[in-house]
Amino acid sequence: MVFHLDKCIGCHTCSIACKNIWTDRKGAEYQWWNNVETKPGTGYPSKWEDQDIYKGGWRRDDAGRIHLRGAGKAKGLLNIFHNPSLPTVEDYYEPFTYNYLNLIEAPAGDDQPTARPVSLITGEPIDVKMGPNWDDDLSGTPDYARNDPNFAALSPAEREAMFQLERMAFFYLPRICNHCLNPACVASCPSGAIYKRGEDGIVLINQKVCRAWRMCVTACPYKKSYYNWHSGKSEKCILCYPRIEAGYAPACMHSCVGRIRYLGVVLYDADRIQAAASAEPGELVDRQLDILMDPFDDTVIAAATANGIPDSTIKAAQDSPTYKFIKQWRMALPLHPEFRTLPMLWYVPPLLPVMASVTQTDGAQESKLHPVAKTWDDTWLYDTSTEELWGSVEQARMPLAYLASLFSAGDTAAVADRLRKLMAVRIYRRWKTVGDVSEAKMTSTLQAAGLTEQSADDIFYLTALAKFNDRFVVPPAHREQAMEMIEFTGDVKGSTGFGFREQPERGL
Repeated sequence: MVFHLDKCIGCHTCSIACKNIWTDRKGAEYQWWNNVETKPGTGYPSKWEDQDIYKGGWRRDDAGRIHLRGAGKAKGLLNIFHNPSLPTVEDYYEPFTYNYLNLIEAPAGDDQPTARPVSLITGEPIDVKMGPNWDDDLSGTPDYARNDPNFAALSPAEREAMFQLERMAFFYLPRICNHCLNPACVASCPSGAIYKRGEDGIVLINQKVCRAWRMCVTACPYKKSYYNWHSGKSEKCILCYPRIEAGYAPACMHSCVGRIRYLGVVLYDADRIQAAASAEPGELVDRQLDILMDPFDDTVIAAATANGIPDSTIKAAQDSPTYKFIKQWRMALPLHPEFRTLPMLWYVPPLLPVMASVTQTDGAQESKLHPVAKTWDDTWLYDTSTEELWGSVEQARMPLAYLASLFSAGDTAAVADRLRKLMAVRIYRRWKTVGDVSEAKMTSTLQAAGLTEQSADDIFYLTALAKFNDRFVVPPAHREQAMEMIEFTGDVKGSTGFGFREQPERGL
């Protein structure tokens, strides 16, 4: 999957589509399998990125081996009755409704009756203090946006500058389950209820086997596994696999207003997963890219065929928009690769408008161009004009260090490389359609970004003009594979938790 953040308008249509289909029931009121966060912000649940609090993902020891940070069989036994790393209802929000009946049944009086918020858990009136989009558009209190864990990479001055009205910058970050190649939730589950489907890589929770140990909630560093307090089972995004099996895009992607979402097949070498997940921090993105195979390579095609991958899936991999963004053009990055789960949801980072310097000049007009704003005493406050239409990537309003903390484990060069390609495509299209950019500047910009005019046209098409079938390349499901999976796994019976189970019956 690829999400193009330059196109997200923060409408939350994807969240509502998912909510209406999958989590509109008792015990799942607080579950948002798809949510859209504002960055900077603390997200949902609050500060989910801070693994010093939640102990999610994997850590690498001095010998280069990786271990679950806060889960696993030994730690699970120690924390079986008290897990301090689990997010609490306050980290999410206590699900509530309103006592609308009071508007009708309230006795006559001098005051206007109100519909007070009532907890869906206890049924008692509550004061709402948190919600799934509490810091949407930098709203809420200073306790939220200014406490973004990614600010650790910025200086205090840089951090505070992002909240000055004239320099304010934010973008939207839609999140679903990453359906990782090295999922910590799968490794942490004592019951073996979580598994990654062989036919399409979707990570699922077997509700019959789940025993509510909730180690998956701790282990998932993205906090995309939720506990249903009514059914006593863990639940998560299933990538709308019934829709995918029928050749349709998932509901969140189908409903996306900004058309930011892309879904396609990517072939990968599973033998390299452990080495990629165990790589040095600065090599995590490159090692994950190395796992992804060229679907046009004859050797890869032969190996895929030998492993039982259907021709339709190989053809879908060749037409995949996600392969182009991730591997061919190298324009997308994974979210927090330092968690070492090898997420398969990648993001094209946002290229926000360029902002000139903001200065206070005590009445002296320093800008060569016209001032954009001034204070009541004619002191020039700031000037957003620039000498040229296009600035540099380093002038971006969102600091590279912040974006690198999100998408490249702190590697600012990797983010700058992606932003230069986005800028190069914009300059190329400006030269081609408006003509106020010189050909020399256009050519040099493309060359510096490693692009050609043809690749810039292809990127522009897939970004701005792509039709539905260009953005979602979903191969048909093969029923014979599903039957083989049933025969292989059988009907798992006698699960007693912590991985001990009876031999499954075969031939079902």
